[in-house]
Amino acid sequence: MYIKKIVLAIAVIGLIAGGVFAYYVYQAVFSPNTNFESETAELYIPTETTYTELIELMSPLVKDIYSFDRIARRKGYVDNIKAGRYILKKGINNNDIINVLRSKNVPVKVSFNNQERLENLAGRIATQIEADSISLLRAFQDKSFLDEKRFTQENALSMYIPNKYEFFWNTSAEQFRDRMFKEYNRFWNEDRMAKLKQIGLTQNQATTIASIVQKETAKVDERPRVAGVYMNRYKNGWKLDADPTVIYAIKNHRNDWDTVIKRVLYKDLELDSPYNTYKHKELPPGPISMPDISSIDAVLNYENHEYYFFVADVENMGYHKFAKTLNQHNQNKKQYVNWVNKQGIKR
Repeated sequence: MYIKKIVLAIAVIGLIAGGVFAYYVYQAVFSPNTNFESETAELYIPTETTYTELIELMSPLVKDIYSFDRIARRKGYVDNIKAGRYILKKGINNNDIINVLRSKNVPVKVSFNNQERLENLAGRIATQIEADSISLLRAFQDKSFLDEKRFTQENALSMYIPNKYEFFWNTSAEQFRDRMFKEYNRFWNEDRMAKLKQIGLTQNQATTIASIVQKETAKVDERPRVAGVYMNRYKNGWKLDADPTVIYAIKNHRNDWDTVIKRVLYKDLELDSPYNTYKHKELPPGPISMPDISSIDAVLNYENHEYYFFVADVENMGYHKFAKTLNQHNQNKKQYVNWVNKQGIKR
């Protein structure tokens, strides 16, 4: 009788212990375990993150890091950490958290435009994906890649078409660059290539002229007319005489890209640089900035007219006055120069 009581007691204790253990397991697996008030929280896991580092990243986001650790180990997550950007919802449990971290890498929106050089582009992209600016610039300037894709150091910027794209946050520098080459080929579709052939330009030439158009006017509706001026000059063997190319040449010559030049002086026109279109009939060796798609399309669909000159219109700021003859242009230019002098703009 005494033995039966002992056995019964052990059985009861076992049941209680089992129940407690089962309850603990249930709590650890299925109870809410987030520690943020917003509806969601972002978690960025860098490439080659160790499990110890992952626990440090998770600690501020969960109430009970120990229960998370236990379930992570039971589910085999310790040896399967994946880099990326993950969105955790408020109130989810350890089981759901680990399921998210296993398979729910969420892309980021990457955008860029109007970058002046590859260095600027690398810095811009580095703020949006994991790859740093140094590795990005190295990938952009890789000679073997440029040779294979038929680009040069000077025109490589034309490969990057400004837009909004989706990338995984943990995209490498090389992966970003390779994807942009695919986007470049997608952009230059049959329709655009046919227009290139019709106007007698290569992709790089069109992008270079578009970069000048971009710098000349911020008004999208005016860009086809400005492009028409440059195409008239180019097709007739004239120098483009584009002030933005002189400004770029000065910055390039001084290796000072932060300088602000509001007024081009006559002495600047003498700078011997392949980017100075007051000196050379040839197009610059590459774009002087990253043109918008609207600027590229403005070149491909440039306005047919007989204008060869233009100058800023001080009566309609942001736009320009166009002229067919040099005499007409000089009259327009006088009005602009008088306005600039009144503003006290000397450089």
